[in-house]
Order: sequence, then C-alpha cells, then structure tokens
Amino acid sequence: EVQLVESGGGLVQIGESLRLSCAASGFTEDDFVISWFRQAPGKEREAVSCFSASDGWTFVADSVKGRFFISPANAKTTVNLQMNRLNSEDTAVYYCAADEGHFNCYTDASKFRYWGQGTQVTVSS
Repeated sequence: EVQLVESGGGLVQIGESLRLSCAASGFTEDDFVISWFRQAPGKEREAVSCFSASDGWTFVADSVKGRFFISPANAKTTVNLQMNRLNSEDTAVYYCAADEGHFNCYTDASKFRYWGQGTQVTVSS
C-alpha cells in the first residue's frame, strides 16, 4: 500500500517562506500523482498543487499561483511544495495525497485513495 510521510510545517510570520515535503512509497504502477491539499478551520479541503509523475504536468491553484511551487525529487516519489510570501489565509492543515494507475491531477479530494497525516502551517502577524 502507498504510504505518505509529510514534513516541513510550522509557525511563520506573514511574508516568510516554508517548504513542505511528501515522501511516498509503495507505488506499484508507473502512473501516479502526488498532490497537496489544505483545510482551514470551518472550510472545505482545497486542492493546492499537484504533480503527475507520468508526464511531469503540474497544477497550482489560482489562490497560490506565483507564490507556491511544486517540484519532484528522488525519482519523483518525493514532492516538495515551496511556499513563499505566506499570508494568514494560508494557515491550514496541509495534507499530501496520492493515487496511482492514472495521471490526472484531480482537484476533488475524493479521487485520492492515499493520504498523509497532515502537517500544520500557521502564518501569524
């Protein structure tokens, strides 16, 4: 089974940067996607960014475009999310999600079978 281990969350001030990492293992298919979602208190889980290992295609949500950047590492089974110019609206629990057998970066969380435990990102003033 696919397992995901997240790291890199924490407390930062407005305007600062953080880098999240998601290390995946257990893929049995050549096609897989690794995505980042986030969920703020009282809000629905939101797709932030995604990497498709099959073709290198990436998705970045409009709300973070130009500030967040996703990149693969370690034969594409690790995905890093570089988050720059953080603001209070970025405060949330960030979850790594993955699926295999296809190469679609869905924004619907229900399309992903595998999830990490989540890592808290808090942006304070």
